Order: sequence, then structure tokens, then C-alpha cells
Amino acid sequence: MKKLLFICLTLAVALHGSAQNGKSMAAPQLGVNTVDEVIAAMTPEEKVKMVVGMGFKIPVMPSPAKKEGEKGDPTAEVLGIKLPPTNAEDDLIAEKVAGSAGRLHGIPRLGIPIVTVSDGPAGLRIAPMRKESPGRTYYATAFPTGTSLASTWDTALVRKLGVAFGEEIRDYGVDVLLAPGMNTHRNPLGGRNFEYYSEDPIVSGNMAAAIVNGIQSQGVGATIKHFAANNQETNRASVNTVVSERAMREIYLKGFEIAIKKSDPWAIMSSYNKINGVYAPENRELLTTILKDEWKYKGMVMTDWFGGKDPVAMINAGNDLLMPGNAAQTQAVFSGLQSGKISKRQMDDNVRRVLHLILKSPTFKKFAYSDNPDLKGHAEVARMAAADGMILLKNLDYTLPLKPGAKVAFYGNTTFEIVAGGTGSGDVNKAYVVSLYDGLKNAGYALDENWKNTYQAFIAYERTKRPKPKFFFQAPAPIPEMSLTPEQLKQHAADADIAVFTIGRNAGEGADRKVENDFNLSAVERKLLENIVDAYHAKGKRVIVVLNIGGVIETASWRDVCDGILLAWQPGQEAGNAIADVLSGKVNPSGKLATTFPISYTDEPSAKNFPGKEFPQPEGTPFNPMMGRPAEVIYEEDIYVGYRYNSTFHAAAAYPFGFGGSYTTFGYGNLAVESIDRDNNISLIVGVKNTGKVAGKEVVQCYLTAPAGTLKKPALELKGFAKTNLLQPGESQTLRFTMNASDLASYDPQRAAWVTDAGTYTVKIGASSVDIKKTTTFTLSKDVVTERVHPVLKPTVQIAVLYLN
Repeated sequence: MKKLLFICLTLAVALHGSAQNGKSMAAPQLGVNTVDEVIAAMTPEEKVKMVVGMGFKIPVMPSPAKKEGEKGDPTAEVLGIKLPPTNAEDDLIAEKVAGSAGRLHGIPRLGIPIVTVSDGPAGLRIAPMRKESPGRTYYATAFPTGTSLASTWDTALVRKLGVAFGEEIRDYGVDVLLAPGMNTHRNPLGGRNFEYYSEDPIVSGNMAAAIVNGIQSQGVGATIKHFAANNQETNRASVNTVVSERAMREIYLKGFEIAIKKSDPWAIMSSYNKINGVYAPENRELLTTILKDEWKYKGMVMTDWFGGKDPVAMINAGNDLLMPGNAAQTQAVFSGLQSGKISKRQMDDNVRRVLHLILKSPTFKKFAYSDNPDLKGHAEVARMAAADGMILLKNLDYTLPLKPGAKVAFYGNTTFEIVAGGTGSGDVNKAYVVSLYDGLKNAGYALDENWKNTYQAFIAYERTKRPKPKFFFQAPAPIPEMSLTPEQLKQHAADADIAVFTIGRNAGEGADRKVENDFNLSAVERKLLENIVDAYHAKGKRVIVVLNIGGVIETASWRDVCDGILLAWQPGQEAGNAIADVLSGKVNPSGKLATTFPISYTDEPSAKNFPGKEFPQPEGTPFNPMMGRPAEVIYEEDIYVGYRYNSTFHAAAAYPFGFGGSYTTFGYGNLAVESIDRDNNISLIVGVKNTGKVAGKEVVQCYLTAPAGTLKKPALELKGFAKTNLLQPGESQTLRFTMNASDLASYDPQRAAWVTDAGTYTVKIGASSVDIKKTTTFTLSKDVVTERVHPVLKPTVQIAVLYLN
């Protein structure tokens, strides 16, 4: 009996001890334990998983068949090259959201789920069709493009659009949006300029912050990109951007800094290009010294897709996540960690930032997404924002708004094939796009149905003749405009009240635009416009041009022949309705240019060095179209981008920065310095009154002319902006602008510091950069060093800076 009792007691103690050991050995769980406890429990292999993505499943084109009837190589190809192989086990895990851009690894034993990221800047880019849901299409809203949103100059409206965008991201089960893009409009030929906001960092930074705040208010993340100086598509993954420290700080980094400090985006995407000799994702000075140390950014940094060359260098630079991830990167990072080339401290910091993003994600929080976003409501927001971003460039003798019920003749292929947005990762699978024809019809205008049928038959026929795009993200070549006889146009002019000629342009990822037949009108377009104008003016009737474009084009040589020009940009899926809203006067145009229209391309200060020069391909190295050729671009215009160049060097523009017309007029009251304190915080007020006959909004711009100090300064720099409420005739509003010493500072590379010079500053309140309405001055008694930073990102070659020549 005693022996039996002893055995029982021994067994009980053993079982208790086993349970205790099991409890102590249970893996920590993300969200229950601290992030550091979770990291401490990770194996080296698991840490590597957290910093290398799960690969990329995209629409691909098989390589050509060898001969008729033989199937092509099924190996996935992108841009004509084979994708690097992913980790085999990752390919077996089904996507949560079909057509998303990539995924972050999960580790189930630690409670870490797989997180989904998706493009794009003007709407969620996911696959419209899914195998598990035959017969259903998963559409997303195509919102206005970035340039269109910036042209509203209305951060409250852009935030509202961001809220709708965030709802859609969340409801489709995506965790992080790979947008907004906010690179600088350095040159009008930039292929992705439509995605970006402005030539000015104050506009770009505040617009990006507004949309990020809206998106992230819905519990999903945003990613600002491409960090940094990624201002062209030509050789984008191989070009060495040579730029001065000052231009980097004042022009190409300032917008990112504003957006980060005002919105705290969940993620930042490093760019493809080199900066002064070092690839951006491998550049520790950029990603750690500036971003994390100086700006105190706590979020996650990821590469652009397939960006960088050396995985170990990217991890050590502070690039926390390599996307989309592949087996070679996994092995390289693991070997680097094992050999000590990557320190445990660096790896743990990168993993920590990834885990903090995952903690915030809807997937981690087990959000029950619906797959049924409010597409109708979001389309209404898109339409409103699109109309507010349209710019009245010309309105001779009140040609616009159109008279109610007018009989409108229409010309231009884009009347029917309207461009909602650009191509590549900026494209969206939308349910519909409202053409301008349908928009005008919806607005009650009389249109020639027979002429519509003729136009559509022409377009359908021409469409069969154009070659298919080589790559999945490229737009097909544009269809040439229809040739019309003088007799046809005379007949139209006799029957119609007014003519609308739509000119369209598209561009996107992978290529920059061209001067001929793109920036400039084609010979066919010019001749057609001239013939339309001749026919209608002969009858005493007017001609309106609608510009459905993603980037700047030449206008100076033809603008005088027509009576009105409406810059509609690429307005999203409600394009036709939004354009009709403005043409009809339902919406009074209030957009203004956030980018300069030069008189000719050669007037653009970067024209001489865009997109740079190419070098020979290294012998024995096959050309990789995804990487591009070895190349270099030198930013010789330095800080003199856009209106900074025009105002300083007295170069006229076709349409200056900040320009935009209205169907009403505005008067500006007195500008006064309301206060200035001992810390040089300055507050100014100005009144704005609607002095016209219809309700409207005015964009008020605050520029500054700084005193001559140790550094040469632009003649004019934007320091703030505000948009009035919808003012009724006779109604006024007082606007307040605030600036501090940091806002006035310029970057001095000799002192590695931001410096505000002593002297007299002139504040200029204007309706554009050249239409200055009110001025006032204030004086600072001494120089102020507002911030000391690190002397980094130095160019390794001498730059022949524009203003020194």
C-alpha cells in the first residue's frame, strides 16, 4: 500500500512538473507578449522571414512558342525577364486578396499572421476575377490621380477622399496600401508624374499627409513612396541621381519630411535609383541617418519591388523589408546574419518595425472584411474631388459655362476613350468609366447620335489595328485622330451651338514621355483643331478644348486659336460627369496649377539633362530591361525647379504655378502681420471676398522672398496655402497663415544646418506665383540656426549648378 501511494505521488509530481515545463516553454504570442519577447523567441530563420516578403503573383505573359502549335515556356516573365524564384513553401499558400502586390510572412506559432499589401495611388489595384467566386467581379473605385488632387489645393477634401479610399482598402481585406506616390515633378516628361502631386514640396507634403491621414483613419496603412529622388522612369532602377545636398534637403526630401511629421505613415518605400552613387534601399545615410535618426520616423521601410542589388546592404541600411521577396534574398540575408555581416541588433530593429506594423493591421485584429465596399458612395467622392481639381486655363469672353440645353458638337477620340488614370501600378480595375459624351448627355446637352456612331465605329476599327502592349502594365498605343473634311466641319458648325475638342494623353510605369506627339500636339491634332476653329469661328461660334492629360503639355503655340481651355487632368471613373459638372457651371472651377506649364520644352530648366546619359552595358552582362542600362542624371538646375526657376531667372511660363480661372472674381483685403513672437513665430491674416456674380472658391497662396544672405535664394518660395469655403457673391472670409523660423530656413551644406538669415522678408499673398495681390514685410534681427543635421548624401562629383554659371 505504501509502495502504491509512493508511485502515485511520484506520478503526480511528474505530471505537475511536465505541465509547468510545458507552460514555461509555450511560445510568446504577438499582441499578448511584448514585441521584444516575441523577437527573442524567434529562430534566425524566422527573423529572416520577417524581413523578406513572400514573393509576387502577377499577370504575366509566357515566352513565345517556338513554333506553331507548341506551347510557350510557362515560366513567369515580367518586363521580358524571368522572375527570381520564390521560396517554394510560400507558393503553396493561397492569397487572401487575389491580385494584391505582395505579402509579409506570418509565423503561426508566434501568433503572427500573413499581411497583405496592394497598389495603388489612384485606387486599389486587385484582381477583378477570382476562381472561388465565378460570375462575380471585384471592382475598385478609380479616384482622380495625384496631380488632379493636388490641383484642388484642398487638404480637407483630399483627406475626405482618403477616408473613402481607406474604407475600400479595409473592406477588401487589404492591410497596407502602397501609396501615395509623392515624388517631385522635376521634368514634365516624367512618366509617372500623374501619380505625384507637384513640383513644390509644400504642396506635395501636405497633400500626401492629408490622404494618408484619411486612409489610416480607417485602420489600414499607407506607404509614401518613392524615397527619394525617383523622378524619372528611364533607367529608373540603374540611374545614378547626382544632386547637391541642398537640393536634396530643400526640394526632394522636404515633401517627405512634411508628410511623415504630419501623418506618420505606417510604411515608406525606398526608391530604385542610386543617390550620389549608392542605391536608395542600400543607403544608410538616407534610411537611417536622415529618416530614422533626424526625422524620428518609427514606422517600417520597404523596398520597391525587386529594388536594390545587395540584400545584406539593404538590411544594414535600415531597409526593414525586402519586397516582394525571393529565395536568393532569403539565403543571402540568412548567410549575412550567420556570418555577422548583419548584426543581431540591426536585424532585431528591422524585425521590430515589421512587427509593429503587423500589430496595427486589420488582419492581426481579425477584422471581418466584407468584400462589399460602398462603391457608389466612393464614386460620388471621386466625382466631387475630380471637379474641384479641374483648372480653367482660358475663358474668352465668358465662353463657359455652357448654356443649358446647348447643342454641343464633339471631337477627339478621348471624348469616348477618356483616360481615367495612368498605367502600371497606378491603374485600377474599375466597374466603368463615364465618357465625356455620356457626361454631357447626362447633363442635358443635345448631342448628335449619328455622329457618335460614326466616331465609335472609327475607334473600334482603329483599335483592331494597333499592336498589343508588350508588357502587362503598358497602355496600348493611342489611336490617331479621325481626319475630317472642311465640308463635314462646316455642316457641324451650322447645326451645333458650340464645339468641344478633347485631347487625351496617357503614360505610366516603365517609360517616360516624349516631346514629339506627346508633350507637343501631333501634326494631326494641330490641323484638326485649326480646322474646327476655322469652321466654327466662320459661323460666329466658339470652340472649347478639354485636356484629359496626366502631365504637362505644350499649349502656348495653339491656345490663342480657341476660346476656352479646361484642364481636366485624369479624373477617375466619374470623368465625364465631373467634366460636365464644370463645363455646365454646376461646379465653379477652383483648381489651380501645382506644376508649371512652360512655353516650350526647352524652357524647362531640366530639359538639358533629362533623363541623363547612358553608359555602355558591361561586357558579358545581358541587358535587363527591368534594371535598365547604366546611366547618370545630374540635377544641374539644383533648387531651381519649376516656378523657383521662372521667378528667379525671369522666365515666362505659358501658365504659371498656382494659376487657375473661375466663373467669378475675388478681391483681396489688407494683409497684416498679426503677431511675431520672440521665437520668430509669425501669424498673418488676409481677407478674401467674392466680388463676382456666382458662388466660388479661391485658392490663396502665401509666398516669401527672403533677404540675401550667405546662400543664394530663389526669388519666390511657397510657404503656405489655403482654400476658402464656397463663398456666395459678396461673401468674405478671413484666412490665417502661420510660419516659424524653420519655415524660413535654407539648408547650408557648409554648416550642415538649416539657417534663417537676418534681414527683411517680404510676404506675398497671391492668386498665383505671378499674380501677387498683397505684400507686407517683417524683419528678423539676427541669423538663427533652426536645426543642425548630419553632413550626408554628398555628391562625389562636381555639379555645374545652374545659378553659378
